[in-house]
Amino acid sequence: MASLTFFESGIRKELPDNSGIKEVCEEAGIPFGCKDGLCGTCLITVIEGKENLSPRNDKENDLLGPAGEERLACQCILKQGNVTIKY
Repeated sequence: MASLTFFESGIRKELPDNSGIKEVCEEAGIPFGCKDGLCGTCLITVIEGKENLSPRNDKENDLLGPAGEERLACQCILKQGNVTIKY
């Protein structure tokens, strides 16, 4: 099992390995617009564990640029381990 921790609240949610994080992020209050990586409303910052997320895809690179700790929650797959994010 993998886990996603929300920095602001300290809430930790367990997810099966290789799960998308979109639903748990939406439940935590992260706003979503298009849910397809085009609008950027679900912008998160990875505090810890970025190696446990899927690599940035073309949609994220186009919107955010190729480097940095920012990701789009709608595009992230939690591969394993723990990831801590803030929004």
